[in-house]
Amino acid sequence: MSHPRSPLATPFPALPPIAGVRLATVRAGYKPWERDDLTLVRLDEGTSVAGVTTRSRCPSPEVEWCRAALTLGRARALVVNAGNSNAFTGARGRAAVEAVAARAAQGLGCQPSDVFVASTGVIGVPLPIATAEAGVSAALAAPEADWAAAAAAISTTDTFPKGAAATAMIGDTRVTVVGIIKGSGMIAPDMATMLGFLFTDAAVAPALLQAMLDRANARSFACITVDGDTSTSDTVLAFATGAAGHTPLDSADAAGADALAAAIEQVCLDLAHLVVRDGEGATKFIAVSVTGAESDGSARRIGLSIANSPLVKTAIAGEDANWGRVVMAVGKAGEPAERDRLAIRFGDTQVAAEGVAVEGYDEAPVAAHLRGSDIRIGVDLGLGEGRATVWTCDLTHGYISINGDYRS
Repeated sequence: MSHPRSPLATPFPALPPIAGVRLATVRAGYKPWERDDLTLVRLDEGTSVAGVTTRSRCPSPEVEWCRAALTLGRARALVVNAGNSNAFTGARGRAAVEAVAARAAQGLGCQPSDVFVASTGVIGVPLPIATAEAGVSAALAAPEADWAAAAAAISTTDTFPKGAAATAMIGDTRVTVVGIIKGSGMIAPDMATMLGFLFTDAAVAPALLQAMLDRANARSFACITVDGDTSTSDTVLAFATGAAGHTPLDSADAAGADALAAAIEQVCLDLAHLVVRDGEGATKFIAVSVTGAESDGSARRIGLSIANSPLVKTAIAGEDANWGRVVMAVGKAGEPAERDRLAIRFGDTQVAAEGVAVEGYDEAPVAAHLRGSDIRIGVDLGLGEGRATVWTCDLTHGYISINGDYRS
């Protein structure tokens, strides 16, 4: 079932090609829909890879496959299946992943361990091996696709394709980072992307690329939430083809490493925000900023307590300036907090300070702020220097409508 385009959607950007990366999409037919649902990305020999995956204790076979392949640090291909997550499928699910990797490897002349596989969709249904193998074979023979087609093909309940890009200078060489992502529901920060893929023509050693992605993930995907539910299939992979031709980066101290790390982080943050903007049923994009905590980690946990609160999220959906619900969410977080030091603001308006409502508080500017689509909530604990920002969306009847009939 298709759903109305999110009112928070943004147009798909013009993304440049990445040397050493070729895309193809086909309709394997995982569901009875008239759209492409299998994406094959060919990667030039010598491509480095890094990745982060879900912390769910019930991961999909694809996640386990990627974790093993990541230890080798190299990649030649990526296969993404949409409509079936292949999670919680036992030996049949593992056999399907092995078959997909083997078919792609055969067509590309590489090892199966050089092929990364990701799947997304309904949990508990084995990926049909014959369908998947036929899809990979068709993708190997398909014409080259663009980023918009690939972003659409990896989606499930997404209402718009998502992509982002950034550039960096490494010496005299300009390198590019491009990313696409899918995610709309089952989004919670352990890490919270469902499926995201970054590609760069920079030359980066796998260990350094992993460090860059870990840092970017901690500041982006690990700071978003739609519904507090962590997927079995969450995977973000970064591929560096080295086709830009500069001296390979192998140390964080190397000239240009900081610039590349910043570009990767910017793309991750842009993609993370797009996931929230496509949150199932969302009408408001909410930034929750916490300052004055005892540590950055404490601030993040308090921010997520606010962002995951159904009472806070429904109040925002109803444009109700109910700041008492923010107080509740701070108090339940289990983190250091002192009632009489707590301050809260909505937008630019301070609504509470030192544990009480601001004297003469005028709700009119807050109500005006809440009628917008981009909402800012600020909390200061008055305890220390810790700070963090997390992003979420409101909770509406649309979320129930989408998830009440997800399998139909």
